[in-house]
Amino acid sequence: MIKFFRKVRFGLIGENKLKKYLLYAMGEIILVVIGILIALAINNKNVSRTIQKKEQTYLVGLKDEFKISRNKLQELINVNKHNYEEALQIIRYISNSNEQPDEKQLSELIYNTLVFDLSYNPNNSLLNEMINSGSLKDISNSELRIYLTNWVSTLEDITKQENDLGGQREMIVDMFRTNKQSIRTVFDLSGVTENELEIAPLNNNSSNLGLLNSTEFENKLLLFILTSKATEKAHYEPLMKNIDAILKLIEQEIKQ
Repeated sequence: MIKFFRKVRFGLIGENKLKKYLLYAMGEIILVVIGILIALAINNKNVSRTIQKKEQTYLVGLKDEFKISRNKLQELINVNKHNYEEALQIIRYISNSNEQPDEKQLSELIYNTLVFDLSYNPNNSLLNEMINSGSLKDISNSELRIYLTNWVSTLEDITKQENDLGGQREMIVDMFRTNKQSIRTVFDLSGVTENELEIAPLNNNSSNLGLLNSTEFENKLLLFILTSKATEKAHYEPLMKNIDAILKLIEQEIKQ
């Protein structure tokens, strides 16, 4: 087609028909422009198809990651609840002098309260890769993209809260690093010495029942309980809602 226009153009120039030559020249330009536009449209369609395919791959991977992260968070919520419920039982004994535990019961409660430290470690490998490579922009759903962008800062807040909770826990543990209390008694009577350390328990253990009359112990235990509950209500539960919202949006965007 272009060769045809060129042949006609040379003929018109030879015949000195300027007006017709200009019309044919304009037609040739329009033809070239149309060809370029068609090529661009095809290229854009191919690029769009590639981005959509890439997005779907990311969405499937993110779905798997956030499902695992959700399970980890649920397990952590359960552990945290178990910790502060055991601590609450000790507070009930402190508050009610008519109902007191024996040494074994107190040891098991102390051990169950303090044995598990909390640290949320979600699966973020794919999300981090997307952020570092700038591929987060390939997520077309703006609401989902905002959730994913805010995820890292949300985890930083969670870590700060867990560090605060860990500090409260350490304050209680510190009471067993002196001569006043016996961590050996806690280990012996809760089965840790024999089952975990593979050491024979003592026949006569020092008593930790005096802790039930210790204002310092009560204060530290109460602060630990409050911080544990704050971790659950103000951090873990909202984070769980965020994960559920992310998974719902991902499901909506994945093409079956």
